[in-house]
Amino acid sequence: MSLRIAVQMDPLEAVNPAGDTTFMMIEEAQRRGHRVWTYGVDALAYDTGVVSAVAKPSKVFPGQTPHAELGAAVKLDLRNDVDVVLMRQDPPFHMGYITAAHLLELVSDETLVVNDPAGVRSSPEKVLPLMFPDLQPPTLITRDVKRVQEFRAHHGDIVLKPLHGHGGSGVLKIGREDGNLEAVVDLFNKMVPEAFIAQAFLPAVSEGDKRILIVDGEPVGAINRKPPSGAIRSNLVVGGTAEATELSPREREICARIGPELKKRGLIFVGIDVIGGMMTEINVTSPTGARALKNLSGVDAVATMWDVIEKKVAR
Repeated sequence: MSLRIAVQMDPLEAVNPAGDTTFMMIEEAQRRGHRVWTYGVDALAYDTGVVSAVAKPSKVFPGQTPHAELGAAVKLDLRNDVDVVLMRQDPPFHMGYITAAHLLELVSDETLVVNDPAGVRSSPEKVLPLMFPDLQPPTLITRDVKRVQEFRAHHGDIVLKPLHGHGGSGVLKIGREDGNLEAVVDLFNKMVPEAFIAQAFLPAVSEGDKRILIVDGEPVGAINRKPPSGAIRSNLVVGGTAEATELSPREREICARIGPELKKRGLIFVGIDVIGGMMTEINVTSPTGARALKNLSGVDAVATMWDVIEKKVAR
């Protein structure tokens, strides 16, 4: 069965094919004989009941330069002209992202959208974990500096970060005696209109931050991302290094707890972050790490994802 797949993403020609998960998804779709178009979120439109995108037929060439070939742009009716839409543009999670989810939701009764746009819209990375307070470190969401002062007094060293940030951007450790707390809170409040997040600092981050990939509610594998010496951010985009790892009993417990909720929300391809047995994020917008996982362990989370998608479309 050949599927027609539209991938909503950042420019294909600009991605790093050696590490990009979306490139890997297109590569695997192509290997299976599916047809692929790509388009940017700005090409998404609604016109009198029709949700469409101006998209380009796309082919990828792993290990070659150039790594992609794009054909002439066509307008695709996302309800009738495609079987699957991959919603894979990078965060941040903002009103533009939410608008795209609203538009894609209008076709999701006929076209399989991965991840489900209603599920994505209601599941920001740092908000969805709040459903499972015993699985995450002590957490505060607020704009009130007094609440943060009280939180730090109780927990000691803390981490402050934007509620809708991504890629480790804006993540700051504030020590128990750090005099910058008030200034940082003031800066956050001036930069964004929403609350921010504070969490108890987890010293285990020096040993790594595990990215666990979950497909259709089931864990398929993990990588351990270690921060540079003296740093607290382990994201690969800010200098973290990936190493092979196995899931601990605690991490399997976390996956078992959250898996049913992920399936309920139609979140097929998900990456969670775990430090020292505590879940810090549930990434549903455009999770990464699949290439590193395959390179380090041979586990192909993307192939598993396409197996699930093909079965769902065939129903």
